[in-house]
Amino acid sequence: MTDSGSLMADPPAHADILAAAGLTEAELWGGTLSVTSPIDGAEIARVTETDPGEMPAVIARAQTAFRDWRNLPAPRRGELVRLLGEELRAAKEALGALVTLEVGKIASEGLGEVQEMIDICDFAVGVSRQLYGLTIASERPGHRMSETWHPLGPVGVISAFNFPVAVWSWNTALALVCGDPVIWKPSEKTPLTAMACMKILGRAIARFGADAPEGLVQLAIGGAEVGAALVESPDVPVISATGSTRMGAVVGPRVMARWGRSILELGGNNAMIVAPSADLDMAVRAIVFSAVGTAGQRCTSLRRLIVHESIREDLLARLKSAYASLPVGDPRKAGTLIGPLVDKVALDAMQAALERARAEGGIVHGGAPVTDAVPGGAYAAPALVEMPGQTETVRTETFAPILYVMSYRDLDAAIALQNGVPQGLSSCIFTLNLREAEAFLSAVGSDCGIANVNIGPSGAEIGGAFGGEKETGGGRESGSDAWKGYMRRQTSTVNFSADLPLAQGVRFDL
Repeated sequence: MTDSGSLMADPPAHADILAAAGLTEAELWGGTLSVTSPIDGAEIARVTETDPGEMPAVIARAQTAFRDWRNLPAPRRGELVRLLGEELRAAKEALGALVTLEVGKIASEGLGEVQEMIDICDFAVGVSRQLYGLTIASERPGHRMSETWHPLGPVGVISAFNFPVAVWSWNTALALVCGDPVIWKPSEKTPLTAMACMKILGRAIARFGADAPEGLVQLAIGGAEVGAALVESPDVPVISATGSTRMGAVVGPRVMARWGRSILELGGNNAMIVAPSADLDMAVRAIVFSAVGTAGQRCTSLRRLIVHESIREDLLARLKSAYASLPVGDPRKAGTLIGPLVDKVALDAMQAALERARAEGGIVHGGAPVTDAVPGGAYAAPALVEMPGQTETVRTETFAPILYVMSYRDLDAAIALQNGVPQGLSSCIFTLNLREAEAFLSAVGSDCGIANVNIGPSGAEIGGAFGGEKETGGGRESGSDAWKGYMRRQTSTVNFSADLPLAQGVRFDL
């Protein structure tokens, strides 16, 4: 595989990227948590972790901040988020480069993730003036009912490595305008981008002034014990966790056990149906973008391709040609389209999944490790795998650039394949047939939170809100009416009549 960026100037040194993000030597070294870059496997920091024993104090500070922050008018709370958006615009290049260094995303994807942070800030500022409740018709004469939305309390945000900064911002921007403090536990693989985000937020708070209480947004770096402290604390009423379905299956019940609220955005194992009438040129572009982007390490990555048997061979030929031309290499260099997997463990998991697929009758095209990209990194060519059916391997999501291809004869069978996995985040169909498109979007169509027509499953615009996860009960973050997940609804009844209505047949002699 050719490294198309080999003639470009050398990419910036790790130290330059870290310094541009405002991270000092004292912050980067002297701790116990080793941070390596997926680009070359080099250790770039060893940061201090939060002692799990300190978590009660962290949570107590958030509770204290909540009592002050909830009293601030929502539009004033929105002003802090507006300032955060401004600071993110100023830091976009530096933070995007740090995302690339710490996660291995190509440069355009690193910048795109920061743009999503800016977009949710813009959205949330508007929400701060639209926390509307309903006025409800009462069945009782002389009465009025209305609902009001109130802040709920500290929100614990547990984010995954693949979107190290966007997930935090989706939750934090909405939580802040709703009146809730935030405690953030990032992935152990991505503490540096989290530290940089806190510096950016710190600059916004400095401009905002004394109305922002101490402990409004806190960072807790560490492993499972730190996460468990958030998940199990009754003083953290909302837990928003992003990660694997395995993680969600643990977090959801533990939050529910203490009557907390969970917002879970988990795996996707997302599918695309390609119908006979599809615009194949458009479909190929969408398939490649959504299957190999971020080296297949998105929750919305395309993993299953369900193709009508009449166009299967034509589409496969186009995809094989497209896949063979995709440059794999250093994500910092111009021209690179596929960067590294996050680590060697992920590369090994990809190879193991391909071996299982072969054992189930699959024909694998590509997928081999790329050893001449960048020494020390975990690089692989994307894989197309022709499968005889939806086997157990296909039903199991692997976070890697693997696309399983299956055939169908009628749309009902295709939709059954699409829905026949436990995950349920995103889905799509490519068709120019109105009836097929509407059937896919109907109650008997896709069972995913996101259902697209003639656009791939990868990504979701701010304002649309991610669609949740059918296996674990789901969650909504990033926009739409997702703000309600961070608040509690109160219904009030006002009696403006001269009489107190009593239950039928009840009489009091006063």
